Amino acid sequence: MRIIYQGGFPKAPWYRIFDNYGVPCMFSTIESKPHSKRKRMISNVYSKSFIMSSDASKAQSHAIMLGRFLPLLDSEATKTQPGGTEVQSLFMATTMDLISAYIFGLRHSTNFLQQKAYRDHWLDLYLSRHHHHFWPQELPLMTASLKKIGIRLYPSSVDDANDELRSWNESLCEKTGHSFFSETEDTDPANTPVVFAAMHEGISKEEKTEGVNSILYNTTIQQRGASIASEILDQVLAGHETAGIVLTYASWHLSRLPALQDQLRREVSPLMSETGGGLPEPRKLDSLPLLNAIVMETLRLHAPIPGPQPRHTPYPGCHIEGHFIPGGVRIASLAHTLHLNETVFRRSGTWDPNRWLSSDDPDAMRRHFWAFGSGGRMCIGSNFALQEMKLVLAVTYAHFATSIVDDSGIEQTDGYSARPKADQLFLRFHRVSHTV
Repeated sequence: MRIIYQGGFPKAPWYRIFDNYGVPCMFSTIESKPHSKRKRMISNVYSKSFIMSSDASKAQSHAIMLGRFLPLLDSEATKTQPGGTEVQSLFMATTMDLISAYIFGLRHSTNFLQQKAYRDHWLDLYLSRHHHHFWPQELPLMTASLKKIGIRLYPSSVDDANDELRSWNESLCEKTGHSFFSETEDTDPANTPVVFAAMHEGISKEEKTEGVNSILYNTTIQQRGASIASEILDQVLAGHETAGIVLTYASWHLSRLPALQDQLRREVSPLMSETGGGLPEPRKLDSLPLLNAIVMETLRLHAPIPGPQPRHTPYPGCHIEGHFIPGGVRIASLAHTLHLNETVFRRSGTWDPNRWLSSDDPDAMRRHFWAFGSGGRMCIGSNFALQEMKLVLAVTYAHFATSIVDDSGIEQTDGYSARPKADQLFLRFHRVSHTV
């Protein structure tokens, strides 16, 4: 795995399906040098140190978690109907509001937590596409050619959904750009478009220093608007779904284990009390061992992207584990396979956060942990995702206990990305007092 993902093995054209608006995003960029250039534009704002010290991120989290999320859970906890609260859409709404605020600034971001009707419509659009990737991804030329003569290999509603999602994203980019370039300064840190600003500044710097000689000239400098929109669409789509899946499974496991909920509450409540009911300080939250173990174990057993990460072998060929593989062959590793290695994770099919607290070989577990990939192509948003997942779980279980109402269809689907088969989980929320 280290040989494949540390460089020299380019991405496969399989990733071209993740191009948006006719231009690549960082994730879909095949060649390593253009990818590195794109990555440098935003790597700083996605670094752990930047996120934890960011006034914008803190203000956005405060507004979303205390102004939207907690009041919504309070209202759900007081309801008397027996059906419970559907939490997959709730968590995806939360993660979308958080990541879109970090990208666009709070003023131009989503408000899925409070706008349920639009959130449900948006999620229906997004989820309707998921079972129809095979033909355009594996056989793109044949799929496109047949489409031209009236033969469709997937429903036209998929194209309609993609068009609406692209238009939605373009609208957010345009509104943010208009404010960003206006002469009126917004002094509220919550409205800072952290990622959007970093991308604009990165492209401007590349244009100034490299100009027409830049390897990004055709795809990025000359198509600045489309390039930024492509990158942002990829980040908001991936960023909300993956973290939402993990939060769904973490809350499901915790709802089956009331004693573990109590342990977690005892760990996170002192941080809440320190701030007088505000949000915990990010660095202190990150240092909580049980909270970290719960997130890591859920990412291990329920990796939201357990599927293959394809690469092409370099020409003329290479040796891997004593086997010669010709150049141009598509190969891949999978988080699913690595995370179920019994020699590293004993009883690998069991959700057990304690393995991250008392392992005999923690280094081996970290080497085999692959929820975010590895090497220069690993997920750029991993630090943001870990921070937001810990924050959502801490806020939830400091204030509420949860129990299962209906978990039918909770089994994880088998695919590149993997949600619960039913795309839903119903829990009941009960208000509790802080335990300090």
